[in-house]
Amino acid sequence: MNLLTQLSKYFFIFLMLLFTLRDFLYLTRKSEYRKRQLLRGQIVIMFVITIFAFAIIFFHTLDVQVLILLAGILFYYAMTLIGYRLFYGRSSMLLVNNMLMLLGIGLIMIERLYPDQALKQFIIAAGSTAIAFVIPVMIRKLKILEKLTWLYAGIGIAALLGVLALATVSGGAKLSLSVGGITVQFSEIVKITLVFFMAAKLSGDRSFKSVAVTTAVAAAHVIILVLSTDLGTALVFFVAYIVIVFVATRRPVYPLAGLTGGALAAVLAFRLFRHVRARVTAWQDPFAVYETSGYQIVQGLFAISAGGWFGVGLYNGSPFMIPEVSKDFIFAAICEEFGGVFAICLVLVCMNLFLLIVSISMKLHDRFYKLVAIGLGSEYAFQVFLTIGGVTKFIPMTGITLPLVAYGGSSVVSTIIMLAIVQGMYILREDEGDQIAIYKRSGRGNAGTDR
Repeated sequence: MNLLTQLSKYFFIFLMLLFTLRDFLYLTRKSEYRKRQLLRGQIVIMFVITIFAFAIIFFHTLDVQVLILLAGILFYYAMTLIGYRLFYGRSSMLLVNNMLMLLGIGLIMIERLYPDQALKQFIIAAGSTAIAFVIPVMIRKLKILEKLTWLYAGIGIAALLGVLALATVSGGAKLSLSVGGITVQFSEIVKITLVFFMAAKLSGDRSFKSVAVTTAVAAAHVIILVLSTDLGTALVFFVAYIVIVFVATRRPVYPLAGLTGGALAAVLAFRLFRHVRARVTAWQDPFAVYETSGYQIVQGLFAISAGGWFGVGLYNGSPFMIPEVSKDFIFAAICEEFGGVFAICLVLVCMNLFLLIVSISMKLHDRFYKLVAIGLGSEYAFQVFLTIGGVTKFIPMTGITLPLVAYGGSSVVSTIIMLAIVQGMYILREDEGDQIAIYKRSGRGNAGTDR
């Protein structure tokens, strides 16, 4: 068993390197045949990694439920891939492959840590994906989406106020509400509604007045989160606001003013909130406060160091030494057991996903959807940065989880919905390309002008 575990870690690294290489080769290839070959190879790699990892988990636990969950995950992979090919022949399969790969790695690690959590995560992911299949249709058909400006703002503010008023404090912040026995973190859904509000507001009117109104509504979202002491999510909202305003207006003065205000707000938060000061102190010198706020960071650093480049092997590490390892610090557990090379590939897959979203955004001619895509992409990328930066002690911890990989039902639901929205915009972009080609062939001129 030990020999199998030691050999498997190199096998996992080799497969992950191949998957990541195909990710970036896809972006450089123009031949559709070569692109399809790269995608097929990724699918095979994804299935092999999942099967092999769950086989090792089964040999260590001899729990039949591991095999049942494996069968469910493989069926989920197959149905998702077939579903997108059948119902959305023009969808981005690279986007689907990356989503499934990140989900698969997360489920492997969570199953190794807490099997009950893995089962819950899988059920939530499968249900969310089934629901998300209708979203690309909505993006293509419902032209009214960009006219619901104030509905998005109302839903977002009402949801955050509900959490502020009714939620209990957990980890120094009010994060979620229990609805019918199910814990829901409403800020994950508000990440989407806020982006839709800002895009709808700035897609047509980019005057100073429109920017001021957008700023006021975005500030209201952030202030409510600050009052709930959910500062990590407030930071994600702030970055999305900065990016969307700059892309919409192309005027550097707005993001510069926003960044200045954000810096002052960060200083104020440090002075007002005790748990923020504790996190900054733990970031500066975690060993000095090892027995209190620095314990988690120190154990995470020990895990990363123990893993080295090639890891200690699945089930050969000590991830349970890290508090909340399946949530905030799952990246450290991956580094320990799968190794630094595997973890770097994981980061590159996340980066490739972000680059794909940016590419889709830049090629869209509909300004509303262009802003939505870049807003959602910036939120995703910044969440990855906050999580990995906090685990590696590059920045203070914020309590943000790694999207699709870490345990967290609300995060998984919102990320899958975000990617389904982007998928709908990719299909919309293909439709726009066809329309432009038709107009050019008919001699009607250039139909690719921004609205």
